[in-house]
Amino acid sequence: MSATAADRVQAPFGTRQARVAARERFGAYTVLRCADPSGPRPQAGQFYMLRATERWGGGVDERPYLPRAFSVLRAPADGDELHFLIEDVGPGTRRLSELDEGSLLSLVGPLGIGFPSPRDGRAALLVGGGVGIAPLAIWQDQLHQDARVLLGFRDAAHAAGAALLRDAHVATDDGSVGRHGLVTELLTAQLDSHLRAEVYACGPPPMLEAVRALCAEREVPAQLALESGMACGYGACFGCVVATTGGYIRLCVDGPVVEAGRLPTALTPGAGH
Repeated sequence: MSATAADRVQAPFGTRQARVAARERFGAYTVLRCADPSGPRPQAGQFYMLRATERWGGGVDERPYLPRAFSVLRAPADGDELHFLIEDVGPGTRRLSELDEGSLLSLVGPLGIGFPSPRDGRAALLVGGGVGIAPLAIWQDQLHQDARVLLGFRDAAHAAGAALLRDAHVATDDGSVGRHGLVTELLTAQLDSHLRAEVYACGPPPMLEAVRALCAEREVPAQLALESGMACGYGACFGCVVATTGGYIRLCVDGPVVEAGRLPTALTPGAGH
């Protein structure tokens, strides 16, 4: 079953400052590691609203204004660091990816509802695409079992992100790393092997829709970490509303992890940074 609001780790009230401890490159991606000594340890699948403390609102055309939502990549249990995976695709992600060691990052979180544990003794099967691999890394850390990991990327530069997870099977669109094809082809092979699994997926909406359809066809439970446009992160703006079979939900407070069986489609509007 899906996790509920009662299961979430609650965010402290207000915005706090986290100092960047390191900036690392993994091919096309930047990993920001920051110290957050006053915040709680997040659950896998939860997210934070991030913005650079300086030079925010003064970029190209005075953008960006609003913070950006990012799933947690990693939150080591033996310290106070938070890790975030960033791809430079716009003014917000560009400014964040430019932050150096010692810079201040303004954050609110952890927010939302994360991944529930596999039910009925099922094996966890993690499926990620592109920057959507982020919540799967922390979920792999927090799971109390080994998990099979299937990741899809555009090309070799993006596939460098696979190093952030253990023992990942990789597919690339151009065939430069791993299997030439889509990550959903790897998923189909796993599901057809009669693996008794629960699928956990995050990635671009077309990939998530393909995962949803594959799992529905085979009656395999799946948890999808969705993305939609967010302005606040705590339910006030209604910018991240998505349709479910039971009505509309605000993804920031009723997600971002949603059970696939509740969704008529995973093609959510407004996805992207």
